Amino acid sequence: RMKKLVIFGLGELAELADFFFTNDSPYEVVAFTVDGKYLDKDKFRGRPVVAFESLFASYPADEYSLFITIGYVRLNSIRRAKFDHAKQLGYKMASYISSKTHYWEGMDIGENSIIMEANIIQPFSKIGDNVIIWNNSVISHHVEIKNHCFIASGAVICGGVVIGEESFLGVNCTIREHVKIGDQNLIGAGALVLHDTLNGSAYLSKATERAEIPINRIWLML
Repeated sequence: RMKKLVIFGLGELAELADFFFTNDSPYEVVAFTVDGKYLDKDKFRGRPVVAFESLFASYPADEYSLFITIGYVRLNSIRRAKFDHAKQLGYKMASYISSKTHYWEGMDIGENSIIMEANIIQPFSKIGDNVIIWNNSVISHHVEIKNHCFIASGAVICGGVVIGEESFLGVNCTIREHVKIGDQNLIGAGALVLHDTLNGSAYLSKATERAEIPINRIWLML
């Protein structure tokens, strides 16, 4: 029997989630939901759209799971807030691991996490709640990715690394073995991180050093 799933969101990530869950999971996507102030249509991808404020009445938590598709806006804090709200309402959050990614059965993965195609995840790694891992990344052994993180395509995370909560790792960045990435970090595209990082900081490659980023400290990885 297929599990019933409601997806929060109406953007591109919601479309991707619908495709993945429909074609590669035991879930059946039955509806979409957004905050009422953003509700401008009653159908999306052929399924009903309901206001999140009234979701429980139509799709109660004891019968339906939920998956939230919000990206890395404000270093994942918006997605975290919606995740926490849904949990308070009693919803079980679905997770998805692509059948086209390489990992070992029994991997420790939290709720509302999505791992897309062509990733390599070695044994003894742990993926927290509300984590997005895009495609073609390498996550080595004994890595811990804490809650509410976003890992962009092509990241290389070496063995024993810990990624702090609400952090964003950009395209093709590399984290050296046994480094600890602080909470709410932004690791820019192509950055090479060789040492532990501070909480609330951005670490950028020289190519992106002119980016305007509202974080307390900016370090340039040369």
